[in-house]
This record gives sequence, C-alpha cells and structure tokens, in this order.
Amino acid sequence: MKKTIIIQGSSKSYGNTNTVINYLNKDENFDIIDLKTKNIGPFDYEFKNKEDDFIPLLEDIINKYDTFVFATPVYWYSMSGILKDFFDRMSDLLHYKKELGRKMRGKNMAMISNSGANDLKQGFTMPFIESANYLGMNYLGDTHAWFTEDGTNITIEAKDNIDTFRKLF
Repeated sequence: MKKTIIIQGSSKSYGNTNTVINYLNKDENFDIIDLKTKNIGPFDYEFKNKEDDFIPLLEDIINKYDTFVFATPVYWYSMSGILKDFFDRMSDLLHYKKELGRKMRGKNMAMISNSGANDLKQGFTMPFIESANYLGMNYLGDTHAWFTEDGTNITIEAKDNIDTFRKLF
C-alpha cells in the first residue's frame, strides 16, 4: 500500500473537517497533519518566512508519502485560508527550493471538502486540479461531505461518497 497523508487545513482542529477526516481514516491507514498546529506564514517574494515550519514540513511529507489528501472546509466558496497559505507557499518550491519541488512530480493529490449542506459550487476543485497538474502530480479525485440539518453528523449520502473516495488509496 502506498503511504498517504491527510493534510487538514481548517481554522478549528476538532471541528467538522476533523470529523470528516476521522470518518475517512476510520481504518487508521493514513497519517494526519493539522496545519493549525504549524507556524506557516504567507508567501513572500523575499522569502522572509523561510525559517517557519513550511519547508521542514514539506520535506518530511515529500520524503515519506506518495499521496497527499487535502482536507478543507468550504470558507466563502473557497478552500480555507490556512490551506490557501500552504498552497501559496508551494511557490517557494519554484524559486529557492526547486530541487524539493521536483520531488513532487509523480506523487498523487486528492481533496475532500465539507460544509453544512450538499452545496459545493462548481469550480471549487479547480485550484487543486490545476496545482497538481502544474507540479506534475496525479490528481486522483475529490469528494464533498456535508452534515445533517442539526450539524452533528455526516449525512449517509456523504458517508457513501467518502467510502467510495477512500477506495482511491
């Protein structure tokens, strides 16, 4: 089995995104990184953030894992800000860490999103798909999870979708 890492990008470590991740990882086959626990600054053209957690974290991820699953809530029709910063920082791999960036080629990417309803807008997945293409990664697919009306449980339909999605890995 290939090594898979779930990268949680949410402003809340134990919110709905974590609930979705725990369901996806119910067999505990995947490792999980919570970006909220890391110090990752925004991209800077002068690379003023090069001493933060991003490069060591990405080196570890790239060297240990074949497949990256990004998990994000839908915030204002887009990925979370913390995950967007992570994606923006991949620009470091195109400038002063090119050798690390080249190691992304041939790896796999997937994405799981969640919101309160089955209302994911068309185009949400485009940044993930195009980033994978640009980095030479294989985009395996994505799914969206949503919660019951009271917000306490993942819906049965969404669980079925997650079960199908899990088979990609």
